[in-house]
Amino acid sequence: MRNILIRPLVTEKMNALSEEQKQYGFVVNVNANKIEIAKAIKAKFNVEVATVNTIKYKGKTKSQFTRKGRFEGKTASFKKALVTLKEGQTIDLFGEV
Repeated sequence: MRNILIRPLVTEKMNALSEEQKQYGFVVNVNANKIEIAKAIKAKFNVEVATVNTIKYKGKTKSQFTRKGRFEGKTASFKKALVTLKEGQTIDLFGEV
């Protein structure tokens, strides 16, 4: 079985969503589907998942001009999952820090 959860998204917007609406954001494997994501969340954090919403982001092309010439590169593509938990459930992302 491949790694489904890559890392949690820890931003100001995600912190506000987790406090208000019990939604948590994770960067997940691009090939993972909603059912696999829900099972991985349940196994890792021992919580009940209500819904999973996914968003795919394509990498952007970036270029930089220097004295030596032009450099081109690309940012990474990734998939984000917004997980909503059932009532009374929480995930402690910073436990034992």
